[in-house]
Amino acid sequence: MADREQPVTLRTRKFIRNPLLGRKQMVVDVLHPSRPNVSKDELRGKLAELYKASKDSVSVFGFRTQYGGGKSTGFALIYDSGEAMKKFEPHYRLVRYGAATKVEKASRQQ
Repeated sequence: MADREQPVTLRTRKFIRNPLLGRKQMVVDVLHPSRPNVSKDELRGKLAELYKASKDSVSVFGFRTQYGGGKSTGFALIYDSGEAMKKFEPHYRLVRYGAATKVEKASRQQ
């Protein structure tokens, strides 16, 4: 059975509109009773569809699965534009989503 075919329910709470940072921020509860977990990429797509935004302006992080499974809770940010995301989002998260490239540094010598 393919995991993506199993039903997943998204519930948002503590929804805040943050105009200074150009984003909406919320806590996301994911109900996935017949799946062990849900990928962040899939969650970004579902939230973008739910809030009528592009997938490239959605950031999800900090997900923890409850003991016993079936429910995960994390945090989501939906930016008004891609420029706002590039300006305010940490660089490592931009690298995760493919919006920036990782800076390769030489390793420290002992």
